Amino acid sequence: MSSQAKWAALGAMATLAILAAVEKYKEYSSNSTDLVSEDEPVKPHSEELIREQLARNYAFLTEEGMQKVRSQRIVVVGCGGVGSWVVAMLVRSGVEAIRIVDFDQVSLSSLNRHAVANLGDVGRSKVECLKAHMKKVAPWVDIQTRNKLWNILCGQELIFGDDFKPTLVVDCIDNITTKVDLLEFCHDNKVQVISSGGAACKSDPTRINIADILKTEEDPLARSVRIRLTKKGVVANIPVVFSAEKPDPRKAKLLPLDEAEVEKGDVDQLAAIKNFRVRILPVLGTMPGMFGLALSTHIITTVAGYPTEYVEGKNRIKFYDGILQSLAGQQARIGHLDQRTPVAMNDVPYIVEEVFRGKSVVSNYSTRLTLSRWRPDLELSFQNIVVMTKDEQRAHEEKVLKGGAKLEDIYGEEVIKRVEMRFAQERYYSTFR
Repeated sequence: MSSQAKWAALGAMATLAILAAVEKYKEYSSNSTDLVSEDEPVKPHSEELIREQLARNYAFLTEEGMQKVRSQRIVVVGCGGVGSWVVAMLVRSGVEAIRIVDFDQVSLSSLNRHAVANLGDVGRSKVECLKAHMKKVAPWVDIQTRNKLWNILCGQELIFGDDFKPTLVVDCIDNITTKVDLLEFCHDNKVQVISSGGAACKSDPTRINIADILKTEEDPLARSVRIRLTKKGVVANIPVVFSAEKPDPRKAKLLPLDEAEVEKGDVDQLAAIKNFRVRILPVLGTMPGMFGLALSTHIITTVAGYPTEYVEGKNRIKFYDGILQSLAGQQARIGHLDQRTPVAMNDVPYIVEEVFRGKSVVSNYSTRLTLSRWRPDLELSFQNIVVMTKDEQRAHEEKVLKGGAKLEDIYGEEVIKRVEMRFAQERYYSTFR
């Protein structure tokens, strides 16, 4: 046989192989349609083609790692800008059982950040939109939809219903109360959970981190959730994707609440951050996607046993112990010789970092900090303790706690208002104990 004939024969064989592969793929993807009935049975598919589609993941995560990934049973609560990207990448990465929970519909304003939605999906439920699109990508994946608002009353059914037995819950909720309820539910039911912080008003991709919820920073949503969870006794072991980008007056800010919205009623019911509705938070469409990609990447690599590390905050135990001792020392100096205080070591980070933002209430300095009784005529309590510098604490003792001077005569109106505002916030936080 001539060389030309050999090449012709090889070409014919290659063509036949391609045609066979195309036909096999058509059979493999035949149940992928725009309209997908809720929780329809997953038909068998070619393992050979599934492995080919996931070949790059197998190369990266190894056979053993991918076996772990494919066996995951994951619940994603919240399928908007962050959650849609989580679902899309978990499906593309081989997770074979996913339950998605969201009560909302796709809107025109969703399209700047949603992973898969297009104009034709506007008005469609987010969960059914996601399922329909992802079935075109990986029709073998069992995608279960729950078009409901997550709440504590139906938590058992939404997370565990129909014997789902989740290995992980992904929290992509942007409402504080609902978010706290879900995280507390997972803690109480011993279900592993990972959470998303707030992507609103953020734009620096280099500042996205993953850390335990106790070590997040510059994230108002995570901070509010952390405070409420701490009051409920849930204090650690919740990894959070967040941005440590600091506020910048040149960048987007929370938008003022429109009077028409105020007239509709209690706007805080839909607030992600106190006094602001979710839909008026300025969101750069790329940021929720990066949060979702960070979440899904962390999930996949952690499950597969690939080395990952959280951001570690500074070890501040000695720092907090010194601050606590400063309060005990003051108690002795003003005549309370037993030096007892209502503040435990675990309370110091809460008072210093959460209530007083890590700064002196008098000068806004953040060095040489102490705790001090504020009013001499009131019992020592979380609403009668302030953060000051050491020098300010000494002066406060001499003039107010011992000398009997009025607070109004020593401090300006701005300081007095700041203290009262911090105490008012602490009273609000205390409602979550």
